[in-house]
Amino acid sequence: MSELTLLLLRIGFLMLMWFFVFAVVYSLRADLFGVKVRRMPDAAPAGAAPVSGPSDATAAVIAAPRPTRGVTKDADGGAATTTSVSRIVITSGPKTGLELPLGTEPLTIGRSSESGLVIRDDYTSSHHARLVLWGEQWMIQDLDSTNGTWHDGRRVASPVPITIGAPIKVGATTFELRK
Repeated sequence: MSELTLLLLRIGFLMLMWFFVFAVVYSLRADLFGVKVRRMPDAAPAGAAPVSGPSDATAAVIAAPRPTRGVTKDADGGAATTTSVSRIVITSGPKTGLELPLGTEPLTIGRSSESGLVIRDDYTSSHHARLVLWGEQWMIQDLDSTNGTWHDGRRVASPVPITIGAPIKVGATTFELRK
């Protein structure tokens, strides 16, 4: 074997080894620091604090602005009708007893720290579901989660109106919408 061939083999082997080292470093970096999470266009308002605090039921009420009434305009844009504010009550899961007031803004539920309601369990997607107020009715929408969103025992495939008091299951957490 000529010296040139041997030199080229050594350089090729050295390049292959460095490629392997960079692949391992890239993999470790992704595991340690994670990947960037995409922002949802209709995520919770910027001023709302994510619910990722203690799971102690005694400190369960979230300190967020609490409007007592939501106002919607009628067809003429004048006289308004009022709707009482709803709240989410977690009935089972790691944050049992937690109550979260709802305003009129959409609420994203998921593992991401950008979600309005953060649920940290292995069965919840980063952006799992969204609660949206359409007119006078709250709707639940699954955001293509792996394990699905369940409302009153049925899997949510498209936005579904929420029945007050019906169980909604996201991952291992069950909650209800209450007035």
